[in-house]
Amino acid sequence: MKHPIYAGAAALVMSAGTAAAEQVTILGPWLGPDQENVEAVLAAFAEASGHDVRYAGSDSFEQQILVDAEAGSAPNIAVFPQPGLASDMASRGFLTPLADGIGDWVRENYAAGQSWVDLGTYADENDAEQLFGFFYKVDVKSLVWYVPENFEDAGYEVPQTMEELKALTDQIVADGDTPWCIGLGSGGATGWPATDWVEDLMLRTQTPEVYDAWVTNELSFSDEKVVAAIEEFGAFARNDDYVAGGSGVVASTDFRDSPKGLFSSPPQCYMHRQASFIPAFFPEGTVVGEDADFFYFPSYAGKDLGNPVLGAGTVWAITNDSQGAHDLIEFLKDPASHEIWMARKGFLTPHKGVNPDVFGDPTLRKMNDILLAATTFRFDGSDLMPGAVGAGSFWTGMVDYAGGASAEDVAGAIQDSWDAIK
Repeated sequence: MKHPIYAGAAALVMSAGTAAAEQVTILGPWLGPDQENVEAVLAAFAEASGHDVRYAGSDSFEQQILVDAEAGSAPNIAVFPQPGLASDMASRGFLTPLADGIGDWVRENYAAGQSWVDLGTYADENDAEQLFGFFYKVDVKSLVWYVPENFEDAGYEVPQTMEELKALTDQIVADGDTPWCIGLGSGGATGWPATDWVEDLMLRTQTPEVYDAWVTNELSFSDEKVVAAIEEFGAFARNDDYVAGGSGVVASTDFRDSPKGLFSSPPQCYMHRQASFIPAFFPEGTVVGEDADFFYFPSYAGKDLGNPVLGAGTVWAITNDSQGAHDLIEFLKDPASHEIWMARKGFLTPHKGVNPDVFGDPTLRKMNDILLAATTFRFDGSDLMPGAVGAGSFWTGMVDYAGGASAEDVAGAIQDSWDAIK
């Protein structure tokens, strides 16, 4: 007898028309604990479908999947850590479109559903747009971290809009304190935290279509819309009164050290904008939800742009067509396939049908609430840009900007670097 949590999934897979059990192979980026988590999900699929399901994880996934595809030995399913590589492989004919109706299902059942359809739709070898990718397991970056006790002692409330966030920033300064801790240092990757700021602010000042055009360079990096978003970041990071240590230390402060000012006594800062992973660098013993907490990096009430969320996630695509591969995608539609990992660690989902009580971690549940409230989701833009830009000139340009260069000059130099590789 199958476990009750698999019942709905079993019915779903069986209704997909599985003719016979077959081997289904999956290549993904997960090793260690995350490999155990995904294997628990896949074990449920194997039990529900009768297929022989085999997962392999690789820390060089991006290289391995290309080698396998070019050799004609690709797995049935590949789990891409970012959609850029999936898009490239679709254009070379290495991916199989998902079954009819999947796109409509995503629009209906995922929060900000059209966003997920857009992120999984790529041009095929004939330049025809098709849905190739199904997103499963998501990360959220649009978060502001704070210490509740500090807010309570000072009489501050969590801001609900960008206007309120800016007013709180000014109030903290008026009270003689410093609102923000910001650090861009990251060794050879110094500058990347500022790219997340700019991406979040692009989504809060421009439409999703403008963001998409920027990421593909249909909109020049030097366009005034992009320059304005960079200057929005500068309004926080280049104001000596706003940043612990003054704006001059932003570029040199290691991002791992930057949140520590939240926990000093008295606090050196009250807020820190960073993705969901940053508690790993909080003082030992810090309990998220008690000693530290977070809120949504808010949108403008005065702009009709909804509640955008910036993040990342894994996209599952068929790289070796089979009925079993389509059955696995069908299985991922069922809430049970999400709840298995939700009950463990490190999993967020835009699926509106899941039971939030399944989350084993209240912090993850709160992050997932932010994801489910999103009207737009967009992938980390720098990860979608060519490496020479997204992991190169964009990083160094933001360091230059933090150091005093003008937004126009920085944006122009980044565009020049993009032009140079076309």
